[in-house]
Amino acid sequence: MSLFLSVAIYLILWWLAFFTVLPIGAQSGHEAGDEIVAGSEPGAPKVHGLRMKIILATGISAVVWLGVAWAVSVDLMGLRPH
Repeated sequence: MSLFLSVAIYLILWWLAFFTVLPIGAQSGHEAGDEIVAGSEPGAPKVHGLRMKIILATGISAVVWLGVAWAVSVDLMGLRPH
């Protein structure tokens, strides 16, 4: 697998993992029962925890990428000509 393809696959996996973990633990002020300030979005999260979600997405995508790299290296799908 080329370096360009490796990076491209990792970036796709990272964004997929990031958007998957993004809603985890998110609670809006409306859901928490807080008073909504006029002019603010009621669905906006109170605490987003973005740093932890970025770290989690990085770890998940690294593990999945290692699996993809292993599958490509051992020709698991049988795509290389003999």
